[in-house]
Amino acid sequence: MEVVRDADLTGRVAVVTGGSSGLGLETVRALALSGASVHVAALDPVAARAALRGIDKVDVWPIDLADETSVKAFANTFLDRQGRIDILVLNAGIMAQPLFRDMRGHEGHFSINFLGHYQLTALLWPALLAARTSRVVVLSSRAHQISDVDFQDFDFVRRPYDKWIAYAQSKTANALFAVALDRRGRANGVRAFSVHPGMIVTPGIRHLSQSEFDAVGALEPDGTPVIDPAADKKTPGQGAATTIWCATSRTLNSLGGVYCENCDVASVETERPYGVRPYAIDPMKAESLWQMSAILTGLDIAIA
Repeated sequence: MEVVRDADLTGRVAVVTGGSSGLGLETVRALALSGASVHVAALDPVAARAALRGIDKVDVWPIDLADETSVKAFANTFLDRQGRIDILVLNAGIMAQPLFRDMRGHEGHFSINFLGHYQLTALLWPALLAARTSRVVVLSSRAHQISDVDFQDFDFVRRPYDKWIAYAQSKTANALFAVALDRRGRANGVRAFSVHPGMIVTPGIRHLSQSEFDAVGALEPDGTPVIDPAADKKTPGQGAATTIWCATSRTLNSLGGVYCENCDVASVETERPYGVRPYAIDPMKAESLWQMSAILTGLDIAIA
């Protein structure tokens, strides 16, 4: 809320995936209380409506990012009712789960965290263009430092499955997605950004083992999250601040395709445990990922 304290988003239209818990809920709250009309795309609309009760100017829509038919249905229905999108926040995601595949056979993290969002953005492109100046914010993570995208085996068909590498690869893909998307949209006022929110203990990661939490010092002895922003351990509100900054800050009016953290554009780092790795913002890799995604989904956006 500190980020948007001077912002007036009255008349703006926002779409937030996974906007009913954790980072997404705080993102929706900040946008709505600043005057925006917010449309939340959620896997469980009933639970989402309950979580969002009391926040005005919010509508909830069903979507399953792992199901291309569901993504298409959401996009078609939305476009029939809304002519524009000023802010699109691609927030939904999963983290470090056992191997599963979508109906197309794609590995789950790659499918939900990245490919479903690629499909959704391509389908909603007319509404983003209609706003004339719009922003797309996609959730990456510092975990991108664990792995680049394996273009030869992103679905873990030939290599052994590792849940952390799967998660990291999907977050690298999201950072690259922002680079390629910004290239396609900037001439028409559509800018894209990727975000590392911080280490946030949300319901989405409660399935991790105690030893995994202990390894990163995420929990207090009583089981509550450790809050230490200097060590990247944040509340959901603190984590969502960078998302909101990317969605609204005038500082970014002439920028795009950048990876952000702590309400700032991140530094490019090769070894230090912060910032963005060069491979996650590499324009050639971003284009390779885009072309692969266009083939996988049958959807593309031409460079203006």
